[in-house]
Amino acid sequence: MSLEDSITIVLDNREILSGVCGANDKNLKVLEGTLGGRISARGNEIHLEGAGEEGVRRFRTVMDNLIAVVREGESPSPEYVRSLAGQGSPLEEESQKEDENRREEAIIHIPQGFGRVYPRSKNQAAYIRGIRSHDISFCVGPAGTGKTFLAVAEALRLVLSKKMRKLVLTRPVVEAGESLGFLPGDLIQKINPYLRPLYDAMETLVPFEVIRRMEDAHTIEIAPLAYMRGRSLNDCVVILDEAQNTTREQMKMFLTRIGEGARAVITGDVTQIDLPRRTESGLLHALKILSGVEGLFTAYLHTVDVVRNPLIKKIIQAYDDAETPVEKKP
Repeated sequence: MSLEDSITIVLDNREILSGVCGANDKNLKVLEGTLGGRISARGNEIHLEGAGEEGVRRFRTVMDNLIAVVREGESPSPEYVRSLAGQGSPLEEESQKEDENRREEAIIHIPQGFGRVYPRSKNQAAYIRGIRSHDISFCVGPAGTGKTFLAVAEALRLVLSKKMRKLVLTRPVVEAGESLGFLPGDLIQKINPYLRPLYDAMETLVPFEVIRRMEDAHTIEIAPLAYMRGRSLNDCVVILDEAQNTTREQMKMFLTRIGEGARAVITGDVTQIDLPRRTESGLLHALKILSGVEGLFTAYLHTVDVVRNPLIKKIIQAYDDAETPVEKKP
């Protein structure tokens, strides 16, 4: 075996080693599966052998990034490592470096948050950059691709850094057999089950006390889409979640609420439309008629961008395969 097939990275201390390796060395296992070769950790050293010259170059690049991230107090996940390593597809060194730089530009640092939010794929990085450079952005993709999570993270960054006055989160309320009016409790109690996923995203990103202070200061508002009618939303970030369940009229109403200095993000999964039959999705209609409008941004996320449990990718793929008609041989 030549020296070019192996490399040893010496770390400053065991704490950095532990952060780079991840829980139960899962980060190293991801790298082995992606780069090939054998990786071992001993003392304060990580050694790779049998990966070839290209594998060694990619390993060095990934390790430099991971070490820098751990030194900043972050805990890189296996998904993040997989993203850095290029998900197994060999890239030219120059192209890979450019991709990493663009990903670094899309990192979200939320004041008072738990830590930085890293895009875990090229598509996610493009999505974040699109939100930052456009007043109105659409994001379409299956469950688990980070559509809502990344939008909420970027919105919290803008509001908590005082670049935007307010964060408004909204969803269409698609009822299944019962009306809001018949549910027990006041308005907040009625709509809480519908809007709970938005709170879940925020509580993952910032401490609950920060959310409470934002509510008390009226710098955050969560409401059903129907309550947007007649308003003009100025100097705020507005996120419309589950937009595939809007009607054409609701989508038009929402888009025309966006006022001066506002930024809007519309997210949805066009494979999970819960509207009554023969009711066209406002999201699909908007994507069709607005495709030629200059100044709008649309991001498309796919199964490869799923960042939840890796099993979710297999589930989504299985459903996609089941819904694809099989051609019969004559």
